[in-house]
Amino acid sequence: MPRQDWSAKRERQYQHIASGLRERGSSDSRAKEIAARTVNKERARSGESRQASRTSTRDLSSGRRGGLRSHRGAGGRTREQLYAEAKSRGIRGRSRMNKAQLEAALGQRG
Repeated sequence: MPRQDWSAKRERQYQHIASGLRERGSSDSRAKEIAARTVNKERARSGESRQASRTSTRDLSSGRRGGLRSHRGAGGRTREQLYAEAKSRGIRGRSRMNKAQLEAALGQRG
């Protein structure tokens, strides 16, 4: 999945992430996908890509996020992300809800 517009640094980052995932038992295709997504998100955060999603630039960095949200499944989403989804679904009273209440209102495990 390496791309021509990636720098040598991003290529090394991709290889490092993919090999680490393979060592932990991920399939080759899954490791490549996660590595490419991580590198592309880091490129967006640092201004190296032409387009960047709002979550790419405003969310925690992938390195920090992985440590904070690992092994949590759906509970890993931030309150701000849950709030944004509640807003898009038109859930009333969302501004007064905490994270657990937002998860419950969205029908997720809480």
